[in-house]
Amino acid sequence: MHFPRRSGLLMHPTSLPGRFGIGDWGSAAKRFVDFLAQAGQSYWQMLPLGPPGYGASPYQSLSAFAGSPLLISPEKLVEAGHLSAADLASTPAFPVERVDFEAVGPYKEALLRRAFENFRADAPDEQREAFARFCAKQAFWLDDFALFVALKRVHGGRPWYEWPPEV
Repeated sequence: MHFPRRSGLLMHPTSLPGRFGIGDWGSAAKRFVDFLAQAGQSYWQMLPLGPPGYGASPYQSLSAFAGSPLLISPEKLVEAGHLSAADLASTPAFPVERVDFEAVGPYKEALLRRAFENFRADAPDEQREAFARFCAKQAFWLDDFALFVALKRVHGGRPWYEWPPEV
């Protein structure tokens, strides 16, 4: 059996450069994939892509199923009509040499909340239906995960075993 030689690179998408303080699935990811292809690379290996938990480590994910909301591209949300260019006009000057999770997290969460509010108010029927289908198909984990994240927030981010027993 012949196995052709292949090569690639290991890099988490959050390491991609960009103006939003953390790499995401926006234009920088596409440019990076194009670069890998032009360089003759076959693989882009990534660390886990779940929502980071304690210490912002991809290995401390809060879910085996959920993707990290930090990887959602604000640019793509503008393209989809859920944010406006004005929503991105006041993007802070984040450090370029590292990810400042304490600053990036709240900034991106505020953008995502605005995008979801806009989605709820103005999304076309086909997008609403696709969202409903996704939620129904993923309900086996999504409902419990949403409840867990809400409870974690209510309890100040503490681990579940420190929550009151009645919860």
